Amino acid sequence: MDKLSYASESRATAWSTYLQQIDRVAPYLGELSRWIDTLRHPKRALIVDIPLQMDDGTIRHFEGFRVQHNLSRGPGKGGVRYHPNVDLNEVMALSAWMTIKCAAVNLPYGGAKGGIRVDPFKLSEGELERLTRRYTSEIGLVIGPQKDIPAPDVGTNAKVMAWMMDTYSMNQGTTITGVVTGKPVHLGGSLGREKATGRGVFVTGREVARRLNIETDGARLAVQGFGNVGSEAARLFVDAGALVVAVQDHSATLYNAEGIDLAALSEWQTTHKKIAGFSGAQEIDSEAFWQVPMDILIPAALEGQITRERAEKLSCKLILEGANGPTYPDADDMLASRGITVVPDVICNAGGVTVSYFEWVQDMASFFWSESEINERMDKIMSEAMIHIWDKAREKECSLRTAAYIVACERILMARKDRGIYPG
Repeated sequence: MDKLSYASESRATAWSTYLQQIDRVAPYLGELSRWIDTLRHPKRALIVDIPLQMDDGTIRHFEGFRVQHNLSRGPGKGGVRYHPNVDLNEVMALSAWMTIKCAAVNLPYGGAKGGIRVDPFKLSEGELERLTRRYTSEIGLVIGPQKDIPAPDVGTNAKVMAWMMDTYSMNQGTTITGVVTGKPVHLGGSLGREKATGRGVFVTGREVARRLNIETDGARLAVQGFGNVGSEAARLFVDAGALVVAVQDHSATLYNAEGIDLAALSEWQTTHKKIAGFSGAQEIDSEAFWQVPMDILIPAALEGQITRERAEKLSCKLILEGANGPTYPDADDMLASRGITVVPDVICNAGGVTVSYFEWVQDMASFFWSESEINERMDKIMSEAMIHIWDKAREKECSLRTAAYIVACERILMARKDRGIYPG
């Protein structure tokens, strides 16, 4: 394989983790493996400068990115991340995981991702809006409802998507709601979108738990990250009888062996913007989180959280990857050797992109569905995709992650092969 001059060679990057995952699936692809380097080369990587006039009159410059990893199966789809650690290698990896994710669930999309290297919590609302609108204008040439459809990710939300949609629409001269998903419902957003990723974690986790004979009623749950994904997945598991015994975010690690009251914790978090200081659980050391007695672990924060060392300490039977890329490849090996099942990110957290697909379809048709219809459709797609991957893992005698990659890569590379290379 010809190495990319702009990709880091460090094995600690998210892009390196993705490449190792592709290496592991290659032996299962037969004749399609001829095309596998397609998956190691992003189709397009755009880096933009975003000058921003701050509220105090000074000018600052921020780095922005949009990567379209693969468009063989349809337009790009992927979030926009505002975080101080965003860089090209991270955005490349996230876009590649979106390629795999969309194919694993069989959505008619390719993978894309974007981001700005910024701490959004240090900007005023006016500065955040100006940053978003300039970024949207800079990437406007490569996005569009038939080209590439952004969505929220870490550090962004429905309000940011509304600004992006409005900016793109103003530049096009007409309202184009389908350019982004995750918008407010009154601007063409979809009911059920905000909770969809967490719901997908629950749906896929429930399917796998049944097949492993893990009872959710009474199961001890640990959740890393208490945003939209972690909190909603935890809530649904509690409704199914589970106990949330540990919650970790950037501010604190909470533990209560008798179960944490999620409603009270959510209320505290809404008021204080963090979980630290919540009186319904004791605060423990952040590394102690990985040694808490648990049956199910949901990493729903950032990538690169489960190292080999942490994998050695875990007591759970099942890991549900609510975040993208939370587990390093050598940690995957350690978990497998210990008999711990991992439901990989590319299927586990695909509920968000599934309902984003529904939003895009509704925008295209200007016809909208009820929340119960959306949840029913999402549950069906996610359950069927998970069962297909489970069966593939049993057939090939491999992990669920490798099985998900087999299913996805076969679909992507078949599309690439049948489309051919232009010019021939």
